[in-house]
Amino acid sequence: MIEALVFYMFALTAIASGVMVVVSRNPVHSVLFLIVAFFNAAGLFVLLGAEFLAMILVVVYVGAVAVLFLFVVMMLDVNQVELRQGFLQYLPIGGVIGGILTFELLFIVGAWQFQPDVSAAIAAAAPPPDQVTNTQALGSLIYTRFAYLFQAAGAILLVAMIGAIALTHRKRPGVKKQKIADQIAREDSIELKKVETGRGI
Repeated sequence: MIEALVFYMFALTAIASGVMVVVSRNPVHSVLFLIVAFFNAAGLFVLLGAEFLAMILVVVYVGAVAVLFLFVVMMLDVNQVELRQGFLQYLPIGGVIGGILTFELLFIVGAWQFQPDVSAAIAAAAPPPDQVTNTQALGSLIYTRFAYLFQAAGAILLVAMIGAIALTHRKRPGVKKQKIADQIAREDSIELKKVETGRGI
């Protein structure tokens, strides 16, 4: 009875937090609600007996990713109107790149073949279920049954990282940035003087 109440509490709070992440107009509030959703999801993992997943969710996502989102949102001060202005300009080249990546992924998935005895060999080499730890069971599932989904998640994170870099390096009026090439090309920053022996400058 107590486990059911705790489950419903975590589940309803996680759902409400997820809805608020999408509905909130302030990006900072969305990130804070995302942190709440992560904590409640970690509680659900603990109830399921997946303590390793709960720890990873709190340490990695709440402690690193969500805090990074929060700092990026607060530092960038993203203007949505300016972002939408140049969307059509980069749409053709983005479509070409997306088409090439899609073709490559379809080619890889279509050419991928498992040997017929691989599944039997994996099942034979696997230890009994009562001797498998939580982490080992998770790793075997991720890298065998859910390998494609794991790779897709990595691709999504790569696209998100590229988007964050593009947002950071966009040009804004009134913001000074360091230009290393211009600094190196300067000729008046250093002056060489020949000092005679026994005399100062």
